[in-house]
Amino acid sequence: MEYRNLGRTGLKVSELCLGTMQFGWTANEATSYKILSGAIDGGINFIDTADIYSRWASGNPGGVSEKIIGDWMKKKGIPRHQIIIATKVRGKMGDGPNDEGLSRGHIMSAVEGSLKRLGTDYIDLYQTHWFDENTPIDETLSALDDLVRQGKVRYIGCSNYPAWRLMEALWVSDRDSLARFDSLQPHYSLVHREEFEGQLAEVCRTYGLGVIPYSPLAGGFLTGKYRPDSDQVDSQRAKGAQRYFTERNWDLLAKMEEMGGEKGDKSISQIALAWMLSDPVITSPIIGPRTMDQLADNLGSAGLRLTKKELQILDEATKAKSESN
Repeated sequence: MEYRNLGRTGLKVSELCLGTMQFGWTANEATSYKILSGAIDGGINFIDTADIYSRWASGNPGGVSEKIIGDWMKKKGIPRHQIIIATKVRGKMGDGPNDEGLSRGHIMSAVEGSLKRLGTDYIDLYQTHWFDENTPIDETLSALDDLVRQGKVRYIGCSNYPAWRLMEALWVSDRDSLARFDSLQPHYSLVHREEFEGQLAEVCRTYGLGVIPYSPLAGGFLTGKYRPDSDQVDSQRAKGAQRYFTERNWDLLAKMEEMGGEKGDKSISQIALAWMLSDPVITSPIIGPRTMDQLADNLGSAGLRLTKKELQILDEATKAKSESN
């Protein structure tokens, strides 16, 4: 497992980040504990969660993923400094009008809830889950800067920001001498490229932001478990995979399967992750295994890199209008 600096910071994170949206949803507590322990044993030191995970599931009040992580660290006696914890703020955590968003009031309330559930006194990376058009960016950044100065947060990042909002945030931080976003968590994969590559990639490259993409396996499509005769997905999490059911993408899977065989029986998902790991702008793609078998497969991509020729093949197969026929 390689460890990389998170953007321009001195924080070292594993080349794979363990995503935990599935905890308390498609993976129960016992399975979640096994996945966490297996990930750590496999060299992962970077765990991503969010306060709202998984509030959309029946009977889930939100905060369940954070609590599972906190309880696991306590039960296993995991030294806090050995784990890099990233969580997020923005989503609706209650029924009141101020129980969501990126206002100072909500951020200050939400961080205390996350700290309590995680059983820690600091968060390594605190991220705005998506932008808040109803709150001035300087209010959001000022609140986050206070958390950094108080020691409750070490670094800050953002997710799901268009390039112009990210640039605005970086400019305000520079203008007002506030903590700045040191990472971006974008939606990015071989079959979903334009959103990140259009402008965001160059912003991250120019200003030294770490990039921790979510859904690098496109809702399971880039695992190869779906084939041209598929008409159904097999889990609630993977419904988005159906958008990739195109002739162009079936051809892509065939190329990736052939490539995996040539590289020593590597899986399609390992090739998809290696494509990201071979790009210097990417810090750590977020994997989201809900079984130990999926975790083992994902870990098999650690250290795997593609040649220039292999990258060219995948680039030609996906770059232009990557989600069309």
